Amino acid sequence: MEECKVCNLYNLNETIARDLLESVVYPWEALSKINDYILELGNKLSPEKYDKVGKDVWIAKSAKVMPTAYIHGPAIIGENSEIRHCAFIRGKVIVGEGAVVGNSTELKNVILFNKVQVPHYNYVGDSILGYKSHLGAGAITSNVKSDKKLVVVKNGKEMIETGLKKFGAMVGDEVEVGCGSVLNPGTVVGRNTNIYPLSSVRGVITKNSIYKNKNEIIEKK
Repeated sequence: MEECKVCNLYNLNETIARDLLESVVYPWEALSKINDYILELGNKLSPEKYDKVGKDVWIAKSAKVMPTAYIHGPAIIGENSEIRHCAFIRGKVIVGEGAVVGNSTELKNVILFNKVQVPHYNYVGDSILGYKSHLGAGAITSNVKSDKKLVVVKNGKEMIETGLKKFGAMVGDEVEVGCGSVLNPGTVVGRNTNIYPLSSVRGVITKNSIYKNKNEIIEKK
């Protein structure tokens, strides 16, 4: 499970949540700590760069937030990010610098690293998306199993019990997820991987891969 560790998935220089992620081994261990981390960090942000809007929402002055977007705290909206029309940010959300949250995209309990794009009709819940990762139109993270049991991360015969009922996907840096794909509960996608459109993904996907389907995962050349 080495590939599932924070140090092997993410460049921590590309997130304001560096201190949080450095405090854990596996990224999903940070999910329950996002709320308190935002509250602690938000009060330390420079008032020259960030406005505090309402209760526990910090928005960078350089961010572009459309008037139809909804943002519930706690949340931090990073510098030069873009929150487009009808985006629905439900709380416990960190949006990185230069990230794009698109039309009708819904976020809940997530960390988006810098320059992440979730630009078209995406749902991202209980998940962490690495630097420059991108979800195609309609791609989602499914964060609760249909049988409501606790999520287990599986990599072949290896398994890690997470103790979490809600766990979407841990997506590494520079991952491309094709349109209409579903990242099932407990999915971990290694760095620099491409997921074909309309894929149903589960388990651990090795870095530098092309995921065509569960039986055809090839190494990038």
